[in-house]
Amino acid sequence: MWIANNWKDYEVYDTSSGEKLERWGDYTLVRPDPQVIWNTPHNHTGWKKKNGHYHRSTKGGGEWEFFDLPDEWTITYANPCFTLASNSELTFHLKPFSFKHTGLFPEQAANWDWFGRLIHQAKQKDPNREIKVLNLFAYTGGATLAAAASGAQVTHVDASKGMVGWAKENAAGSGLGDAPIRYFVDDCVKLVEREIRRGNHYDGIIMDPPSYGRGPKGETWKIEESIYPFIRLTAQLLKKDALFFLINSYTTGLQPAVLSYMLNTCIVPEFGGHVEADEIGLPVTANGLVLPCGASGRWTPVS
Repeated sequence: MWIANNWKDYEVYDTSSGEKLERWGDYTLVRPDPQVIWNTPHNHTGWKKKNGHYHRSTKGGGEWEFFDLPDEWTITYANPCFTLASNSELTFHLKPFSFKHTGLFPEQAANWDWFGRLIHQAKQKDPNREIKVLNLFAYTGGATLAAAASGAQVTHVDASKGMVGWAKENAAGSGLGDAPIRYFVDDCVKLVEREIRRGNHYDGIIMDPPSYGRGPKGETWKIEESIYPFIRLTAQLLKKDALFFLINSYTTGLQPAVLSYMLNTCIVPEFGGHVEADEIGLPVTANGLVLPCGASGRWTPVS
């Protein structure tokens, strides 16, 4: 398992009864988590001294209950590869919004560290090399900022205008407001098709596809039907000397072995290289165990 264990401003205190107790900077939240199917004692004091609690409804959805929580706050994440960010730190603006989310998936830091290191090493080897990264379904820009801070030029694509605006705020807060990042509010499939027609290619590709979604013009996305042809399509944008390809999944059924199989059949026959796939997770302070948080598949040109 790939574990995001380098956080200072984020921590999973405990998990129990379908919920996780988290510290986000100075604030403690309780949020539902479908992976937490165990019922262990609520010994941590944070269960009673929380700042926010998302209560899930039996009818679907849910609502927040707040206890002295600001409308918005920030946390930071540091990595030595983030040489272009302020003090090698990324800054994320957080706020509780629709269906339990805060605007950040902290477990993805395990992937930020991985491709950040690949970009940084490539720039050290050849400081004049322009490293171009495409981030699809890019949300509020965690991966975009990690790639940009490591020295890449990034194309950030998301169908939500609000999420793209949020990503720009995070970039400005991280000292990356003037970084070479192109932002697109667009359907990811259509943008990839345009990039292929234009003859553009990338050194790294990141995709974090949702289980279901709609594009800005009503385009529909169902991951079980769409993901394999989309990987095949997007692989056409890789440069011959590309550095990496990353796919994330939070969808039940798209386990690491499935991600590995798709990358091995879509990318390896054309580019060679090596595929790894595993769960990603977060350490739990209360017991030293790891909370599983999804899966990732990684391709690199060498093992």
